[in-house]
Amino acid sequence: MKPQTLNLHTTSPFEDQLQTWIRGNVSACASSVFIFDEMDKLHPGLIDAIKPFLDYYEQVDGVSYRKAVFIFLSNAGGDLITKTALEFWRAGRRREDIQLKDLEHALSVGVFNNKHSGLWRSGLIDKSLIDYFIPFLPLEYTHVKMCVRAEMKARGSAIDEDVVTRVAEEMTFYPKGEKIYSDRGCKTVQSRLDFQ
Repeated sequence: MKPQTLNLHTTSPFEDQLQTWIRGNVSACASSVFIFDEMDKLHPGLIDAIKPFLDYYEQVDGVSYRKAVFIFLSNAGGDLITKTALEFWRAGRRREDIQLKDLEHALSVGVFNNKHSGLWRSGLIDKSLIDYFIPFLPLEYTHVKMCVRAEMKARGSAIDEDVVTRVAEEMTFYPKGEKIYSDRGCKTVQSRLDFQ
């Protein structure tokens, strides 16, 4: 089945449209995957329109949603993730040592109480309908270099470590004094490689 998109960055008249869209897709394919990107830009409360599909019902209007997967992507909680990663680094621990349990509860509470998260005071969180809050950890210098190498390989170019280092050095990192994490992850690697 071809991926379908629906623009939901508006207000409540779209709740019915959202429910109809999900119902139609799951009726056609029980194992549908729905990805809600940029949750932090959704109108507060709109996402609660899908609560019946995630709730503990066997069926809703004769349709089972048990095999459907809902993924919510958001920048909300990024400050908490960064703070935790920096605390680990300052304690001499590696970024890879951060466990889901170190962040999950705080992320859940943080997005629930954040008016700009898309999940502000959401019944999805309040009723424990979201199974996991999975953080995307900030990227370090070595990760940026890996992105540069991967992009060079994807372009069919030979890996030139001087170019890899130069592109990584052009990126901005924070905190300013320590320069540990990339401000933009690897988002600008492609365009920076164009100018090498």
